[in-house]
Amino acid sequence: MEQTEAKREAVVAVLREDGRILVILRGPQARESGYWAPLSGTVEPGERQQDALVREVREEVGLRVTPLAKVWESTSADGRFVLHWWTAAVTGGALTPDPREVSEARWVTAEEYARLSPTFAGDHAFYTDVLPRL
Repeated sequence: MEQTEAKREAVVAVLREDGRILVILRGPQARESGYWAPLSGTVEPGERQQDALVREVREEVGLRVTPLAKVWESTSADGRFVLHWWTAAVTGGALTPDPREVSEARWVTAEEYARLSPTFAGDHAFYTDVLPRL
């Protein structure tokens, strides 16, 4: 019987401000470098999703956030991760991207996101189907 490897858990941060979502161009040391996507990161063993979200946002862009609600779940482009999409409120800090992880950060509308390239095909359903209901 063939054994399949369990998918790892990751969180995706949906940070909104004035009708826009924070997206990043993944930096040179990030997994899938060169793609536009929301902030994301791996949930460490024993860590709650909410805690991973707070940690990853702080590490990647220097913002402090408070998780609000899990709003969607998907699978990463390579199939290795279950992605847990969480809304969060920015509560402090300054937008200071870590250049190893983030080449650029932008606040974009769903329409502006649709024009960015490259992006992960699986993320588009969030912007067209989930985001309008939030």
